[in-house]
This record gives sequence, C-alpha cells and structure tokens, in this order.
Amino acid sequence: MAKKWSSRLTFFAFVVLMVGLGSNDSLRGIFSTIFQEHFSLTTTQLGLIVTASYIGNLVFLLVGGNLSTRFSKKRVLQVLILIWMAALALFAFTSNYTVLLIGMALALGSSTLLNTTMNLITPLLFATAPGFFVNFLFFTQEIGTSGSQYILGSHADGFAFWQHTNLVLLILGAVAFVLLLFCNVPEEAAAPADAPAQKGGYDWRIIVPYVLVFGFYFIAEHGVMNWMVAYGVDGLGLPQASAAKYLSVFFGGMMIGRLCLSPLVDKLGALKSLAAFGGVSCVLYLIGSLGGAVTMPVWAISGLSFSILYPTLVMSIRLYFPAQQVSGAAGTILSIASLADILFNVGFGKLVDMTGYAVSIRVLPLSALAFFIVFILFTKFCKPTQKLK
Repeated sequence: MAKKWSSRLTFFAFVVLMVGLGSNDSLRGIFSTIFQEHFSLTTTQLGLIVTASYIGNLVFLLVGGNLSTRFSKKRVLQVLILIWMAALALFAFTSNYTVLLIGMALALGSSTLLNTTMNLITPLLFATAPGFFVNFLFFTQEIGTSGSQYILGSHADGFAFWQHTNLVLLILGAVAFVLLLFCNVPEEAAAPADAPAQKGGYDWRIIVPYVLVFGFYFIAEHGVMNWMVAYGVDGLGLPQASAAKYLSVFFGGMMIGRLCLSPLVDKLGALKSLAAFGGVSCVLYLIGSLGGAVTMPVWAISGLSFSILYPTLVMSIRLYFPAQQVSGAAGTILSIASLADILFNVGFGKLVDMTGYAVSIRVLPLSALAFFIVFILFTKFCKPTQKLK
C-alpha cells in the first residue's frame, strides 16, 4: 500500500511539474513582441531567443541523458528542477537581454530533459498501464501550454507581466520539488547476475533509425507550430484569426487525444499504436497540407492522431535498450535529432524567400511521410529485445 501511495505522490509531483513546463514552453511566442519592444530588438536578435532555446535542448539532452545513468533518478530530477527554477528567477528578477538568452537556454534545456526523464520513469511507476499514464502526463503538459496561450495571450501587456508569470511558475516548481522530497522515485532494475556483460557504447544500428524517426517527426510537428499560421496568412491569404484557429484546433486535438486515445496504447502495444496512429496522421497531414485553403481543416484535425506519437515514441526506446542504457540512449537520440529542429528553422525561412510558400511548405508533409516510412522499416527489421514494463 505504501508503495502504491508513493507512486501516486510521485506522479502527482510530475503532473504539477508538467503543467508548469507546458506553460513555460509557450511563453516565447506569447511574449515575443513584448521582448522586442522592451529591449528594442531587431528581428535577428528576436530570433536568437529561439536559437538559444534549441541550443539549451541540445546540450542538456546530450550531457544530461548520460549523467542520468550515473546518478539516482530522484537526484537528477531535483537538480533539473533547481536549474529550471534558477532560470525562472532570472526571468522574474532581471531585465537584461543577454541574461534572457542565458535563461532561455537553461529553462528550455532543463524543461526538455525533465519531461524526457519523467516519460522514462512513469512506466516504472505504473507497469500495468504505462502507455496510458505516459500520455496522460503529456496531456497535463498540453493543459499548461494551451491554458497559458489562452489566458496569457489576452492579458500579456508588458514586461512586468512576464516577470509576474515567471514568479507563478517558480512557485509551481517549488511545489513539485517539495513533493519529490517525500517520494521514492523508482530506479531501473539492475541487470541479472547471469545476463551477458554489456559492451561499451550504444548499438548505433538502433540509434541511427531512431534519430531519423525523431528528426523527421520534429520537423513535421514543430513545423506546424512555427509555420502553419504564417502559411495560412501569407501563402493562402487567410485572415489571421482563421489561420490561428486552425493552429489552436491542431494543438487542442493533441491535448484531447492524449487523454482519450492513451488507453489504446496499452491495448495495442507501443509499436502497433505508433504504426496505426502514425499512418492516420501521415495521411491526414499530407491531404491537409497539400490541398490549400480547402483542406486546412483536415490538417488541423490531424493533431488528434498526432497526440500520442511523441510520448509513445520516447517510451518505446526502452524496448530496444537494456534498462541501464535507456536514459543515456534517449538523451543521445533526442539531442542529435534536435539538430533537425535547428537546421529546419534556419533553412525554412530562406527557402520561403527563394521559392514561396506553395513550394516550401511541401517540406512538412514530406517529413511526416519520411517519419512514417522510416519507422515502419525500422520496426520491420529491428525487433524489440526488452520488455516495456
């Protein structure tokens, strides 16, 4: 019974933290115009805020993923929460552009590694229904993201509001940190005594396909976040409100899907769920993004089937690596794949300038298709060697 309540308390701490992380991840877009006005930024300087975030993701995932294999999961979570809270304190109590960039790298890097670590720990908390709880955890993150976009988007009126918002998130981080003090965070099971010794390093025959799967996925999903509205307005001539509505439908569908579709992940299994929902997502994405204004609603509703893909993909990594390698492998895979985000965002704007939206937007559905094809080929030729539980 004590173990059961400890698992519930740990998961509740994760939920509190995920709401805060989801809110934190949406703040760059909400406050971008306020940053530009307050610091008198050029467009290039404004873009550096996003770049700093991606660099933070890359460094934290690459370094932190390997460190988490050497220290207890509880200690890793506590250190990451403190780093995240330190970044929030910088935001709340300073007014300096350089400090803002440093804070963005720390906040978004620690945020990404935190939600990856929680994703990998959750199946250890709830072995009977890992898919449901992992996707429910990311549902709570979407509550934070969507809720902050809805509430803060209409009330953000100056730099002081930015500082007050980060104070609220700082309190959420403190609550999660205190809750974790009373939790027993599970560790990966030790290798059996009769298990063959693991050779140094990871199996790159598994790493490389996973990097491609995540890389193409990141371009497809994040491309919607960053470019759907611009494509609708500048490429299709839609009103700003209409284009923004399609984006809200996409991410609203992701939030609802993570709640309603998560039970199916445990019934079908992680890989079958990814194949089924990945296929549906790919078809809807292709039709919706290539048909112009008429099919934009189809693109928007593809968010529903996209919903379970990322959490389940991260969870599936443990199917291919021994327990002692899971965290490090996940960090390596996600850090390398995050380079796709950086390269895409650097190159896509230039591609739009050279070819226009009608041609350049095809990169997104082609990435969705590549994600699905690579995943299907990978799971066909590489069978799982571990159990999810």
